[in-house]
Amino acid sequence: METIDKLDHVDLQILRTLQGNARLTIKELASKVSLSSTPVFERLKRLEANGYIKKYIAVLDAEKLNQGFVVFCNVKLRRMNRDIASEFARVIRDIPEVTECYNVSGSSDYLLKIHAPNMKYYQEFLLNVLGTIDSLGSLESMFVMDEVKCDYGINV
Repeated sequence: METIDKLDHVDLQILRTLQGNARLTIKELASKVSLSSTPVFERLKRLEANGYIKKYIAVLDAEKLNQGFVVFCNVKLRRMNRDIASEFARVIRDIPEVTECYNVSGSSDYLLKIHAPNMKYYQEFLLNVLGTIDSLGSLESMFVMDEVKCDYGINV
């Protein structure tokens, strides 16, 4: 994979522009970066092939889809080794309510982001889904009261 040093200012401008709107046509993108369509298309394909662009997604409105109750959950496993961590990750990947999972340092082993319709649903989710994971030692739930900043892009 290329390093960031191999990207020039046009590549970075393409990445920044796509973070704002990934639905731009090649022609629209070319106009925004002041190039013609062919070199922009070639650069875009190279950025995709080299893994700078992982995927294109639509950002949905969780509130409108009745999934606006957001919880960050710190998870501590009873014990940790490669097999237990691998099995925990496999189980978590299959739980649709968990939209993000990070292996973290500190007093917890994992940080989960969970979307649910409401508190009652989350309580049942804890008892019937997370609570059934054998390696789970303890968890701490933090409920989101207000989203102050949610920027899906990264600073390039």
